[in-house]
Amino acid sequence: MITTERLRLRPLTEADTDWWVRLHADGAVNRFVGGYTREQAAARLHGIRLQWDQRGHGLCAVELRSTGQAIGRCGLNWWEQFGETEIGWTFAHAHWGRGYAQEAARAVLTWGFGTLELQQITAMIHHGNTASTAVARRLGFTPLREDTVLARPCTVHALTRDDFVSPATRATGA
Repeated sequence: MITTERLRLRPLTEADTDWWVRLHADGAVNRFVGGYTREQAAARLHGIRLQWDQRGHGLCAVELRSTGQAIGRCGLNWWEQFGETEIGWTFAHAHWGRGYAQEAARAVLTWGFGTLELQQITAMIHHGNTASTAVARRLGFTPLREDTVLARPCTVHALTRDDFVSPATRATGA
């Protein structure tokens, strides 16, 4: 469990399937990350749970601490084909513009560089996703390379442990 002033992050499981489908059903949300059928969501969440079991990290549901409402997802994803651990964030459209992505991502980075002792974390951002690019820059990421992820061009940004400025956030392994 990772907590911040306003948020609680917990590992995603197959029990989150219906919520995952709803989150990605909004056209503004899925513009860069795609939508899911219930079967696709269940398979993706199964893979996330396996990553938690095998690597000790994965994607998390992001909940408001004040209400427990799930408002998005953020966490670490291992990409075998790149040999990289990526941070990603996706939030329900109603919760954009409130700093939740940056708050959640900073807590995940603190956990990844601290508890997990990762040396570098990437952020793979599809072209045109200016909001996510702005979040990555505010967190200290810099462009590393151009690549293709999920059959779409993206800029891969990187942040090293030495370059990360950690806040006073409590982050413990889930």
